[in-house]
Amino acid sequence: MRSFTAPPDAARVRLDRYLLGLHPEESRSQIQGWIRNGDVLINNSRVKTGYLVRPGDIIFVNPHAPARESQPEPENIPLQILFQDDDLAVVEKPAGMVTHMGGGVRSGTLVNALLYHLGPIRSGDPMRPGIVHRLDKLTSGLLVVAKTLEAHRALARQFRNRGVEKEYLALVYGHPQPPAGTIELPLGRDLRDRKKMSVRSRKRRAAVTHYVEERRTGPFSLLRVRIETGRTHQIRVHLAQHGHPVAGDDLYGGNRTRNLKDLSLQTAVRNLRRQFLHAHKLEFSHPRTGARQSFQSPLPPELINFLAFVENRVKGEQ
Repeated sequence: MRSFTAPPDAARVRLDRYLLGLHPEESRSQIQGWIRNGDVLINNSRVKTGYLVRPGDIIFVNPHAPARESQPEPENIPLQILFQDDDLAVVEKPAGMVTHMGGGVRSGTLVNALLYHLGPIRSGDPMRPGIVHRLDKLTSGLLVVAKTLEAHRALARQFRNRGVEKEYLALVYGHPQPPAGTIELPLGRDLRDRKKMSVRSRKRRAAVTHYVEERRTGPFSLLRVRIETGRTHQIRVHLAQHGHPVAGDDLYGGNRTRNLKDLSLQTAVRNLRRQFLHAHKLEFSHPRTGARQSFQSPLPPELINFLAFVENRVKGEQ
């Protein structure tokens, strides 16, 4: 165990950022793992990753790797890899797959599939190696994965500095007015339900979502959505707050499905068993060369089929 006293210039610096400066060979997510595991103590007490260091704080650091049996293992799970080189990979996450272990999920995750198809990944938190950003379980689409520590740092920096372009396709209830706009509502954990995000929270963070209506289909609208920030459930919460929740989103959609006059549409939404939200486009600068990389992903078959069903029902009523 190493110990040291925080100097005067460390005032009001986040603990994880402060330790990253002392351990540049590690990733920020790895250091956050130390803090969460209790391998970092401040004045002999455990703290959170966002703790603000104060001059005179006595910091104890005793990092150790998680037990081998607790780390994710490779699993032969089908995975579509759009691109890969020595630094990164761009993959398609299907709906229904969790990005990494957590919340009682120990297997069947994207990370398990990545370790099988890409081999060992030595970047980021060992519990979620290579992961720079995430998609909700019931959201599909593009993800970039860092295969090296250097790539992880560079990509994480781009996400923090809003240098990554992310565009989604979302089918929502109703027709937004105006048909194009920006939703800027800070988000945080819901005061009553910790599984949900909300605009009513004690600790909210800035969140910005831009949308453009692509076309209207009966009681729904297909939107192109671009986000400047990547808060948990951001698109789903923002669109719901705007009065147009994502089709198939049981968590934030309330009883909107029941309001559909066409009973066959009600059944189709329930049978979808996912939200109509797809990470359609991803653009970033390559961490080694700096060249701009752009990838696009079409809607998966279940969303194409659902959209076709809705369009056919609308035509039949005309």
